[in-house]
Amino acid sequence: MTMSVEAIEGVAAGVPFVALPPSDRERPAPLVLTWHLLGAPFSEAAMAAALPMRRLHAWRVHLGLPLTGKRFPEGGFEGFFRLASEDNVLNVVEPLTKQVEAEFPAAVAELRSSLSIEDGPVGLVGGSQGGAVALQMLTHAEIEVAAAALVNPVTQLAPVIAANERVYDITYHWSDRSRAVANEYDYVRRAEELTAPVLLVIGEEDDVSITEPAEALHKALGERRSELVTIPGMAHEFAEAPGLEPAPQTEHAKLVDAELTRWFARHLGVDRTHRAAPSCLRSSSGSQDRAGS
Repeated sequence: MTMSVEAIEGVAAGVPFVALPPSDRERPAPLVLTWHLLGAPFSEAAMAAALPMRRLHAWRVHLGLPLTGKRFPEGGFEGFFRLASEDNVLNVVEPLTKQVEAEFPAAVAELRSSLSIEDGPVGLVGGSQGGAVALQMLTHAEIEVAAAALVNPVTQLAPVIAANERVYDITYHWSDRSRAVANEYDYVRRAEELTAPVLLVIGEEDDVSITEPAEALHKALGERRSELVTIPGMAHEFAEAPGLEPAPQTEHAKLVDAELTRWFARHLGVDRTHRAAPSCLRSSSGSQDRAGS
């Protein structure tokens, strides 16, 4: 495990991480865990730079996803996209998610031990496919979750596969197995299984395959269990491409960061020193549409 002035980089139960400690190490602080996108930010280090949540009194630990970064398959970045192009559902989405499910409890236990983090409910953050991972972890009972915040999450898999077909002019050949995977990772259908309040942060300019299922999940959960926030002008990614290395926060990332800080300050019962940027559009009931739609 290596340390800088602020960040702590290491591996917990085989999972690479970048941890950002609370500014006051003398006071107990809860744990917030994040999973990055399969796009920019595309690594735990890039996610830590994009969404540091510096004003939140919490340990913010950014986890590397399987099949990415230090765990890229043979061929590295290109090898990853070759697997995805051959069968994104069965080569990437399913094995990545299953591996996180298997490794997460041990990783959290080791993080608590090595970083001296007290027990207690955690916060979960995920972007895009990392958001789908966070949603899957909300259906488990191994780790108690106080709240989750999802940024442009893959809430339903099938519409995203259809969007890829449009964008890349390809045809995905569904099988019984891949359809079963898509059905399993349909969190609008499984909304009642989600065990904690959920903040959904979506980009005004993101594809409908992301925004419409997020809005449907918000409606299914209701205003007591969820909140929907739209970031004006933001597309799917919110860091500089390709997003493998840390980079200065984009203006959109700053807005997302403020929303996450506000949300977890509320649901983890910790302090924050600033308010979320007022330019975002909030919908508590699902009746307020995205700007420009």
